[in-house]
Formats: sequence, structure tokens, C-alpha cells
Amino acid sequence: MGRRGHHRAHLQPRRLAHGSRRRPRGDRARLRPGGAAAGRARSVHHVRRDPPERDVARRRRVHRAPRLRDLHGRLAHVHRLRRRPAVARLGGADQPVLHVRRPLLVDDALPGARDRVARRRGQPRRRRHPRGLRAVTAPVLDVANLEVAYRVRGVDRPVLRGVSMTVDRGESYGLVGESGCGKSTAALAVVRYLPRNGKVQGGSVAVAGRDVLALRGRELRGYQARTVSMVYQNPGTALNPALRVGSQVVEALTVLGAARGEARERAHEALARVQIADPAMVMHRYPHQLSGGMQQRVVIAMALAKDPALLILDEPTTGLDATVEAEVLDLVVHLQRELHTAVVFISHNLGVIARMCDRVGVLYAGRLVEEGPVEAVLHEPRHPYTVGLLRCIPRGGVRKDHGRLDTIPGFLPSLGARLDGCVFSDRCALADDRCRSEEPPLETVGPGHDARCFHHRRALELPRAEAEDLGRATVDRSGTPLVRFDGLGKVFRQHGHDVPALVEVAGAIWPGETLGLVGESGSGKTTLARALLGIVHPTAGRVELEGRVLAPRFQKRTRDELRALQIVFQNPDSALNRRHSVRRILLRALARLGEVSGDDAERRAAELAERVRLSERTLTQKPVQLSGGLKQRVAIARAFAGEPKLVVCDEPTSALDVSVQAAILNLLVELQAERGVSYLFISHDLGVVRYISDRIAVLYLGRLLELGLADRVFDGPHHPYTEALLSAVPTIDGGGRDRIRLAGDVPSASSPPSGCVFHTRCPRTLGRVCEESEPPLREVATGHLMRCHIPLEELRASQAQPAATPPAS
Repeated sequence: MGRRGHHRAHLQPRRLAHGSRRRPRGDRARLRPGGAAAGRARSVHHVRRDPPERDVARRRRVHRAPRLRDLHGRLAHVHRLRRRPAVARLGGADQPVLHVRRPLLVDDALPGARDRVARRRGQPRRRRHPRGLRAVTAPVLDVANLEVAYRVRGVDRPVLRGVSMTVDRGESYGLVGESGCGKSTAALAVVRYLPRNGKVQGGSVAVAGRDVLALRGRELRGYQARTVSMVYQNPGTALNPALRVGSQVVEALTVLGAARGEARERAHEALARVQIADPAMVMHRYPHQLSGGMQQRVVIAMALAKDPALLILDEPTTGLDATVEAEVLDLVVHLQRELHTAVVFISHNLGVIARMCDRVGVLYAGRLVEEGPVEAVLHEPRHPYTVGLLRCIPRGGVRKDHGRLDTIPGFLPSLGARLDGCVFSDRCALADDRCRSEEPPLETVGPGHDARCFHHRRALELPRAEAEDLGRATVDRSGTPLVRFDGLGKVFRQHGHDVPALVEVAGAIWPGETLGLVGESGSGKTTLARALLGIVHPTAGRVELEGRVLAPRFQKRTRDELRALQIVFQNPDSALNRRHSVRRILLRALARLGEVSGDDAERRAAELAERVRLSERTLTQKPVQLSGGLKQRVAIARAFAGEPKLVVCDEPTSALDVSVQAAILNLLVELQAERGVSYLFISHDLGVVRYISDRIAVLYLGRLLELGLADRVFDGPHHPYTEALLSAVPTIDGGGRDRIRLAGDVPSASSPPSGCVFHTRCPRTLGRVCEESEPPLREVATGHLMRCHIPLEELRASQAQPAATPPAS
């Protein structure tokens, strides 16, 4: 027998580095040959020899059952990360405390049930028994043949049809497709948040090795609280408006078992981790006191505070400005690299997917029709649906005079529709009889690249859905402008302080022209639009319509003036009366604006519906029965009921899929070419703004910083703020401009910076002159205005070089 070690206390480091020894070892002591009883030996087989740790002791026992070996896993495994020693060649943890050598059997330490270290210390030296090892190839998320249905009026209507996907640790997986294809349903099934009428009818979902669909009660709540997190599209609805931000983050941590004091400390750390400059101040604020980007940072902080194995982001940047979107995406990338979290990213913005994801899956009608590396899927698509989605996006500086955007004809199959063949066959120009009768399998078309199509080799030959030629309204800027606004200002009174939303803004819109309006949230875009419409009473300046001064408030304007200026809102759900049918909505608009009724109104309503491509059946439906694209078409038809001269389009496509967005943009361009209508187009999507706009105005803190032709504003030289906005736009091609990260948030409008209002964030500031003197709005080229101290040629030269990020003030 080897030397026994319980007769004295040998002082040793508390922990050793993995595999190290406390002293040089000679030959191991030997025992006589022996073995297990024959009966017990026959009951086990195929066991790895010489396991690295002792078997787990069962409850109320020091050792496991005698002479019965454990059936260790047969896959390759890796050990969890161990601590490094504080001193080279000593121990596995940074612990200077010395502990006692435990009793030995033969020559190895043996765990005991009631043994204590010397001097009766309360905690055993040895670690807890191992919980098991992790397979090298085990994914964090493993979805196999998932089938989900919603029960509607007593009938199960399939939504997901045999969806399979895997996401590894530290990997980002994108999920794209039109609204209604099943993206959010797949995410909710993984989180186990399906609505009451939702049911998983087949397949499996495993997260971190756990069968999610088998979890019940406390186990399910623990899984949702600790293992998986989800960030939703609208952070405003995800946060409780009646509670301070700090209370909500603390609550998320106390649910995990943290004491309240510890939870407050961890909440502060979580907010600091998402790059909130003053976490203490933010914790004392209510959600409505934060910007949209700041709200989304808080939601992400709450989601990552529990260090989840899987993070699901469902349209997290929809509705955010380009700069805020870029900051949120940078934050997600940084945190993922730090925490090695598996991420599922759901978005209709393919530029965001190209920037964020390693692999991407394309869903259509509940089927995964294409999957593979993001570069392969977005640059060499092998399914006609993916090709159609990519063609819908305004890319490479394309503008409306270059031709109409491609669209995908037809609509998604209705919920639960029976699909015998390929799910995309009804909308595919390559489909044949085989496609309509037989469902194609998921075939490998490249390394890690799969497509569900019989004609995947011809996918890029998909015929164009729209003709290339497109009429365009002629813009004559030599005469009187349609709308002119001069010295326009607006000051709001909030909490006893004056908050200037517009400061001496001047400009004009000519007949048949589209003026694009861009800038971050709080820059004054919507306030300017409402001032033109008379919804907001300007405190300074005036608005003219065809040379006539308009009353500041719409209540005092004539019917003809009201008819001339109309608006299409961002959210048609809140803009349309949900109790009225589409026909009644149009008839009411015609009665109030067009002054027609009876048969004439019915005829005009039918003409409007036909012009915006609404079917006769749609006229009988209510808004709740329509898709987002159809509802926006109804809103456009209503705006054109009075034959307007200027239509304000306030983010009309921000919440729409790329295919629906392309159709709406084509419709707006067609109506402009036919009727000579002008648009004031507000959007944070700069690609869309460039496509539809003739000129572009850039606002910041209520000041007009730049105004000029779209090509000049985009191609440069441009104002440093415009440069930063353009650099923040994610593109599918992956190239483009060097990213310029603006320091800090937009300053408060109630106390704007002195001098140039942009100097606190400007990457090209000149120093004292920018800090003390406000630059005038000057013409730097024909029709091109800019508010900047830097001469145009210096801007041209400097913008050819990367800009430095200014230090946070």
C-alpha cells in the first residue's frame, strides 16, 4: 500500500493548476489483480478507460455503488475553463491560503462525506462532484423539424413546416423573410412564449443541451429566466412606463436570486456594460425620458445581465436612426465577443444581417428555403425568393430616374393554406408543373450552403418582375415654388424651460419635386412637417403655398389649402379607423376633401383603389384584416382623395418588408409622374431617401446643416454630420464608407452647445472657432447650401481620409 496521509496536516496550496502534482511522484503502489463480479461486469460495456475524475458519489453515500462503472460519453469532450495559478507552477486558482492534504487511498486523494480539513474548517477543499462534460460539437441552439400551428376557429393552421437550424456558441445566425413567414413564431417557440392558441405539433428544440419542449413549471421558468433572453422590436413597450429604469433592471436580477443590494450593484454594472455613460442617472429616469436608442440599450442590458446561453434579437433596430442603429449593432457585436453568446438576429433589413451574422436562413411560408454563410446567400443566392428579396433593395446609388425597383409579385399564402408543392411556386417565374406538385428537398449547393429548389442553378436568371422604364415628373425651379418656408422657428415649453425645436429653417419645394428630410431623432424633422401642415403653430417665420401666406393653424386655412397639403403617417394601424371598412374610409375622405358623394364618390373610391392596386375584395375589409403593405396603400389612397399638391410622407416604409417597401416606393413615384404631386419624404433609411428624393435637407438640433441635390449631398463633399450619417448605413455589399462614430448623444435642445451646435460630436472640428462662432448657412456650390466653418475644398480633401472619433465630452 502507498503512504497514508491522514496522520499529519501537509500544508499545500488551496488549488492546483489542472493536471499538476503537489510533489514528484515515483512508481505508483500496486494492488493484486482483481475484478468485478462476473454478473455485474456483463451489465456494462464500451466504457472509456481511466476516467480523469472519480465517479460521482450518490446521495447519502461517499462512493457510488461498488463495482459498477459509469457509462461515460462516447463523444469528444472538453473540460470547462479552470482558473490559472497566482504563481507559475503553483495551483489552479489565485488563492494564497494554504490548506491541508486530504486522506489518500493508494496514492490519490479521496473525497469523503464528513471529513474536514485540519483545524476544523467548515468547507471541504475538494470541488463539487462534476456535473458532466460538454461535447465539442454540441450547438447552443438545435432546432430539428419544428412544426408549429395556430388554432383559429377550431382549426389548426400550420405556421412552421419542418424548420431545422443550429447555432453554435459565439455564432450569429440571421433569420430573414417577409412578415408572416414565421420568423417571430420560431423565436417564440424557442423561448416557449407562444400564445395560447399556438402549439408545437412536431420536432424538437434544444438549448444548451436541454430539451426545451419537455420543460414544465419551475424548470421552464428557470429556463426562461436564466438560459435564454429576447430583445423585442419596440423597447418602449418592453419597459414599464410607471417604473424607473433602475427598478426594472434590479427586478430582473432579483428574480435570479440576487439580494437587493447586490442586484443594484449588478444593475449599475449591466448599464455600464452597454456603454451608458451615466448609469446612475439613467437608473433614476423613467423610460419615456430616454431616447429610443437609450431604451434599447437598457433592454439589451436586462437581457444580458443573466449571461444567457442564447440571445434572440427580434428587429431590434427597426425605427432607429442610422447612427443609433449603428451604435446598437456595435454594442451587440462587442458584447457577443466578450460573452461568447449565441445570437439569433431577426430582421427585414438585409444590410443589418450582412453586417451582423455569420450564417443566415431564409424563411418563406414557414419553410426554410435557403441557408448558408451570409456571404454566399447574399452574393450568390440559389433560391428565387432570396433573389427577389435582394432585387427589391435600392442599391449602389440607384435613383427613381434609373428605373423602378423590382418587386415580388403576388402575396404570401394565407395562414394554414394547403401547399402541395414548392411553397414559393405561386410567385416564382421559374416554377413548372413539377414545382407545383412536388416539394423540393433541401439540397446542398455549396460549402455549408443549402437551397430548397429544383432550379437552384438558374435562380440568378429569375426574370425581372417590373419593367425598367418609369415616367418622371418634370421639375422646373425657375418659377414660383409650390411651398416656401422662411425663418421657420418653433419653441416648446416643457417643465418651465424653453425647448427650441426649429431655429430659422428656410427652404422651398417645387412642383413635382421630392425633398428628402433626414437627421437623428430630435432633429426637428416631424416638427417641420407639422408646421407646414398647420398642426404645429410656428413661433417664428411663415409658410407660403404658391406664393400665398398660409395661416399658422390648419383650423384657419381654407378647404382648398387643406386639400393641397396631406400626410401619410408611419404607422397606418393608428392612422386608420379600425371599425370602418376600406370603402368607408375612402368615401369619408372624398366627402371631406373632394366634396363628392353618392355614385360619384363610389366611382372615385373604386378608381383610387385601382390606382393603388387594391382589389374589390379589399374595399369590403377592415384594416385589421389587411397586411402592413395593404394598410399603407389605403393610407396613400386616402391622402390622394382630395387631389393634393404636396404629400408629407413621414417614415411611410420604415416598418415594411423590403418587397412591400419596393412596391410602395414604385407607387409613390408613379403617382408623382402622373399627377405632378410633390413629396416631403422623411426617413431614417438613407438608401430609400436617395432613391426617391431630388434634393435632400439635413437637420440637426432644429438647424438646417445642409441642403442640395441628392447626388451632391450623397457623393460629397458634404457636411461632417452628413458624412457620419452616411457612414453608419449598413450595406449588403459590405464595403462603403469607413464608419465614423459620433461621441456621445445628441445634446439637449433646451441647452444647445455654443458656436456650431455639432462641434461637441464633430470628428473634424477646428477647435475654438467651432466652439465660439456659429457658422452661417452659405452656398458652397450652385444650389448646395452648407452650415460649416471648413472650406469646401478642405472638406473634399479631408473626407478622402478617415475621420478621427472625437473624445467624449
